[in-house]
Amino acid sequence: MKTTDSPCTEADDLKSRVQRLRLFGLHANWSLVADKPWVAELCDYEEREQQRRSLERRMRCARIGSFKSAADFDWSWPKKIDRDAVEDSLSLGFIGEGVNVVMLGPNGIGKTMLIRNIAHQAVLRGHTVRVTTASDMLSDLAGQETSTALKRRLHRYCKPKLLCIDEVGYLSYDSRYADLFFEVVTRRYEQSRSIVLSTNKPFSEWSEVFPNAACVVTLVDRLLHRAEIISIEGNSFRLKEATERAAAKAKSRTTKRKP
Repeated sequence: MKTTDSPCTEADDLKSRVQRLRLFGLHANWSLVADKPWVAELCDYEEREQQRRSLERRMRCARIGSFKSAADFDWSWPKKIDRDAVEDSLSLGFIGEGVNVVMLGPNGIGKTMLIRNIAHQAVLRGHTVRVTTASDMLSDLAGQETSTALKRRLHRYCKPKLLCIDEVGYLSYDSRYADLFFEVVTRRYEQSRSIVLSTNKPFSEWSEVFPNAACVVTLVDRLLHRAEIISIEGNSFRLKEATERAAAKAKSRTTKRKP
């Protein structure tokens, strides 16, 4: 037999919505407005606006930048890529599990594009996200002049539900930078907060990224303890596109020269 909520239950649910939406004036005068038909409609308007503002704020804080949609990714170009693993990452199940995702491969193979698509999906799903390059993050942290300022700035990279760090391995860093990277990884590891990271260096070569740093072994251990590693092999997409553009221009010039 089908049951329906009683009027009392519906009124209680509506009152809870008003309180959750922080409509304190309505809540304080609930006995006067509880039976008004416009209250539910007002709640609908307020919920939609709050959701819009929340998305706008999270998108702004994420700093994803411009990117091509994953729908435009040319899966046939890489010599090796685990498409199922990539698409599984785009479904974001790893975030709830506190698992990291590492994109490992040479320059120009599409790692940044995939990372930004993951970040974008995470923002749309309601997660807080921060996207940065390793160089920008470490320079930002190292530039803090006091321990109090550094503590506040670490919060920027440790609090978001998802942190995306691009381009690890393109530059080498001194021990101070290695310690800061270690601090970010450790804090997120302890809080089971996911990192999506791209690197062009296998982990056996990270001692070249952070030379003379004592924390490298532990850093890598904590990063990989709960991680999915997606290896991508192949030639640069950018080089491919540049070659195609050059060929198209050459063909166009040849056509123009013909009588």
